[in-house]
Amino acid sequence: MARGPLLGEFMGTFVLMVLGNGVVAGVLLKKSKAENAGWIVITTAWGFAVLSGIFVAQLFGSPDAHLNPAFTLAAAIKTHAWHTVLPYMAAQVGGGFLGAVATWLFFYPHWAITDDPAAKLGVFATGPAIRNYASNFFCEVLATFVLVLVAGGMSSKLVLTTGAAAGLSPLLVGCLVWGVGLSLGATTGYAINPARDLGPRLAHQLLPIAGKGTSDWAYAWVPVLGPLVGGAIAGYVLLQVGA
Repeated sequence: MARGPLLGEFMGTFVLMVLGNGVVAGVLLKKSKAENAGWIVITTAWGFAVLSGIFVAQLFGSPDAHLNPAFTLAAAIKTHAWHTVLPYMAAQVGGGFLGAVATWLFFYPHWAITDDPAAKLGVFATGPAIRNYASNFFCEVLATFVLVLVAGGMSSKLVLTTGAAAGLSPLLVGCLVWGVGLSLGATTGYAINPARDLGPRLAHQLLPIAGKGTSDWAYAWVPVLGPLVGGAIAGYVLLQVGA
């Protein structure tokens, strides 16, 4: 198999979504052994999902292992590598879509016995606790800004002068995502990643999910544009401090 950055971004995001969407499905869908396990389970598993996705992305040939268009945009602002932006984003959204399809198949018997269409959408895409588009957008911008800024610090030689120990950076980023989810995720479900929301939302729209409702495209711009804006601001700040 030919390894490469695009395959790495695709496969890493695929694994991220299988594990991330998988924990949400386990908590929300009826007759799952993890039903009603709660927010701490979801945020913890998403942290491990990011850790796993990073290792898989690197395994398949992406040393960047962004898995997230917000990180790709921030990196382009820092390094002027604009040629990577659209190909990386396409690979990430594609991996997110396929990961959501795999999650649907994995939990196949559970969709029909789950009555709540909103819970089914929640497996695939984020939604606000209180729908206020301006506030929701701000939450996604700030949460992603914190994510990208802190991750930039973790990889900066201004902080770790000799670099992180081999294999440590993915663990640190996984812990960071866990912390962001616990602290800043409760208002919007913390997309903090356009591919995490857009790819699975497209899957929800297209898949023959038993008893599904709307895919809520009226809200979809928030978890796409919010993280991109937050990532862009963080990328600019990191550029200014020389990180």
